[in-house]
Amino acid sequence: QREIALAIGEPPATKGYPPSVFSLLPQLVERAGNGAADGGAITAIYTVLTEGDDQQDPVADAARAILDGHIVLSRQLAESGHYPAIDVEASISRVMPQIVSQQHLQQAQQFKQIFSTFRQNQDLISVGAYSRGSDPAIDEAISLYPSLRQLLQQGMNEGVNWTKSVERLQQVLDLRVQLQTQNQSVTINSPALNTNNANRF
Repeated sequence: QREIALAIGEPPATKGYPPSVFSLLPQLVERAGNGAADGGAITAIYTVLTEGDDQQDPVADAARAILDGHIVLSRQLAESGHYPAIDVEASISRVMPQIVSQQHLQQAQQFKQIFSTFRQNQDLISVGAYSRGSDPAIDEAISLYPSLRQLLQQGMNEGVNWTKSVERLQQVLDLRVQLQTQNQSVTINSPALNTNNANRF
């Protein structure tokens, strides 16, 4: 459509894309879905390739605005051997609150919060600039990150159904509860808070 519009004299607008490209996107998306009564349905998987993983590409930006959700693939994850190379921080489902239980929704939000905490501080952690104990949230993210990463990976010939995925998510968050319990136990038994030590003086 871009080449056709430019060939017939339509002026280029955002980053060289003519306006008709963006006006046709909603029409293309709306073709998918349920048809009239007994008219069948169309299932579509739309893909947008961006140059240099530019998330601000005009077409990608317009697609995110009109879709109910999107899955963002990361070249960096693929190059590191992480498959499927899905960037869970950049991916989103706007219909998730309507199709999953409240408990599942809260668990998914907790997962993303912990994962994002690690990713935001990954450079500091990698170079050894972060000291354990400086931030409890980062300490927790460091301890849980291997389990988080494992949950997000799946072999090419590995099949995991919906129920199993939810169970694995619950197991990861159970580890979080165990870590919090251990940390509370360490704090309570700390010499600085031990009344027996205080009575010795």
